[in-house]
Amino acid sequence: MTRITTAVLPSLLACALIGGNLHAQEKPFRPPAVPLVTFNPFLSVWSEADHLTDDVTRHWTHQPHPLISLIRVDGRASRLMGDEPKSVPAMPQTGLEVTPTRSIYQFQDARVRVTLTFMTPALPDDLDVFSWPLSYITWTVQSADGAPHEVTLYDSTSAALAVNTTDEKVAWGREKSGVLTLLHAGTEAQPVLGSGGDDHRIDWGRVHAAARSRQAEPVIGCSEALLRAFVQDGEIPAQDDSRMPRPAREQEPALVFLFHLGQVKGKPVTRQVIVAYDEIYAVKYFGVNLRPYWRRLGATPATLLRKADKEFSRLEKRCVEFDRELTDDLARAGGVRYARLCALAYRQCAAGCGLAADANQQPLYFTKENTSGGDIATVDVFYPMDPVWILLSPTLAKCSLAPILNYAASWHWKFPNAPHDLGDYPLAPGRDDGGEEMPVEESGNMLILCDALCQQEGGAAFVAPWWPQLTQWAKYLEQYGLDPENQLCTDDFMGHLAHNANLSVKAILGLAAYGDLCRQRGDEAGAARYAQLAKDDAAHWMRATGDGDHSRLAFDKPGTWSQKYNLVWDRILGLNVFPPEAARAEVAYYEKMLQPYGVPLDSRTNLTKTDWSVWSATLAEKDADFQALISPIYDYLNQTTAREPLADSYVTTDVKSTGFYARPVVGGLFIKLLADRKERKKWSGRDHARLGAWAPLPPPPHP
Repeated sequence: MTRITTAVLPSLLACALIGGNLHAQEKPFRPPAVPLVTFNPFLSVWSEADHLTDDVTRHWTHQPHPLISLIRVDGRASRLMGDEPKSVPAMPQTGLEVTPTRSIYQFQDARVRVTLTFMTPALPDDLDVFSWPLSYITWTVQSADGAPHEVTLYDSTSAALAVNTTDEKVAWGREKSGVLTLLHAGTEAQPVLGSGGDDHRIDWGRVHAAARSRQAEPVIGCSEALLRAFVQDGEIPAQDDSRMPRPAREQEPALVFLFHLGQVKGKPVTRQVIVAYDEIYAVKYFGVNLRPYWRRLGATPATLLRKADKEFSRLEKRCVEFDRELTDDLARAGGVRYARLCALAYRQCAAGCGLAADANQQPLYFTKENTSGGDIATVDVFYPMDPVWILLSPTLAKCSLAPILNYAASWHWKFPNAPHDLGDYPLAPGRDDGGEEMPVEESGNMLILCDALCQQEGGAAFVAPWWPQLTQWAKYLEQYGLDPENQLCTDDFMGHLAHNANLSVKAILGLAAYGDLCRQRGDEAGAARYAQLAKDDAAHWMRATGDGDHSRLAFDKPGTWSQKYNLVWDRILGLNVFPPEAARAEVAYYEKMLQPYGVPLDSRTNLTKTDWSVWSATLAEKDADFQALISPIYDYLNQTTAREPLADSYVTTDVKSTGFYARPVVGGLFIKLLADRKERKKWSGRDHARLGAWAPLPPPPHP
């Protein structure tokens, strides 16, 4: 295992204290769930408890995905991760910090201090590393009393990570690869890309655990029996359990490493396990099985893990620096509470999507609509998600748009509006259904995102292959967007609504965004026409929705109100369609409507959306108003009894309420930083993975 060098330790300490004085006035944040081993919707293991030892670790669907760690000090065992064996006491947890790429736990008793770090190298400027389906688990152990202590570490990864249901039979194996020992487990059946949906876990491919051979004793066997042997004797059997295949729930098979650290006294001692998942194929895109992006050039789990082990020290330094700089920028833009929310949101957003390679080995980025249907590549999911990628990785933003753009340009799509989604993750055959009754919503979303991305890239070359589709969507909005018919919007859980004022804002800004794209393409006549059309529509909107000191929920509903979160793009894109007083009036009214845990979505409900509320707060011109609107969100997440990954919907009067969670839409929390033009230019300029001109790959020809 690669040790943390002396040079890195000060950086780690500095980052663990993130921002120093910035955090001096804030108590520690208690995330509702802590990301541990996270990569995509399938490899997504969390701790849904205050302490890492309070509960079994779980997949985002709440199903147990046990990762277990014990430490034995001078012959006495303590738990560091997981709630088994219950007879073994937990070592006291003394600290927790969640950063954009790491979750750092601190433990200490009278004898030793332990730092347990989970690092996912989701570096947005390095698509190759970003695509690695793995997390590093690192233990750093040091004497707490200055005396020498005999220390052994135990680490276990359950075969349950490789099944959808625990009645599925699993098989396992091990191999040597360079300096590493690799353990793996997977289902006997291997139904590759055989099913999909929302409450669904992967049951093809294999989970892998890797450690340095000279430091680790490996074994695969019954988790309960191995734990019992370690607690009693400090050892584990040398032979793998040979009774396979067997159901994952029967004498639960586990991939186990034992680390004898010997006498730990002065210098900290570090050990590491890499947990990875090889999907073999990531997405079925119109009948074609697409490889995970990391596999596109023929990489294997063995070559990947060897490279990951070799590059850990370099990646650790990069993650520390990325975490520090991004967190400091977030804190300056929106305060410490905002920075903490975004750190958690970044990990969840990155873990809510799958990155595949098309036939040209170009990346395609597919969202999964966790907890709200399981749809793949949903336009009104990547619309709120993409602020984080437009800011930090325009390449990933492109990759999220391309699957829908390709679909809309194919024979499959016969409608004048933008599509809604492509199927059920990870199966993307296309719905061919007209857009799930959200034609204005999705058309506006696509035009706004395309303009934001092209502005960030400094030109409209990316959208050139799909210009006919964008033009068609603009014409649709011109006809139907100003006063929408009885349609769904992205808040479809609220039902159909005619004359939706917020949906009209989206359509108006979609037209303005199309005009701005015309400008970037050198079409001055088109630019002028659509800019004027949007301004005329905005003037009509101001007259039609005015309701005293705020705007209405719908044109024909006096005495109502709603969050107009779509307005935020007017300022970000520099469209200047709506007068500034529109946003000012909205912010002032939202503060009047504040409930204990946030601003409701509209006058019909106490339900709110975390992402939209941050967009609405970003309309504020004064920091005090921004803080007033986001602090209740922070309070809800810090106090809620709903222990699940970051929620993007809940009831503003009920700290126990639950709604949608684990969704990539929380990438939208980064919109406050995206609204700062200087920050936008700084971060996007680091996107070394830029692809240049895109070679579109439509679905196969009509049969």
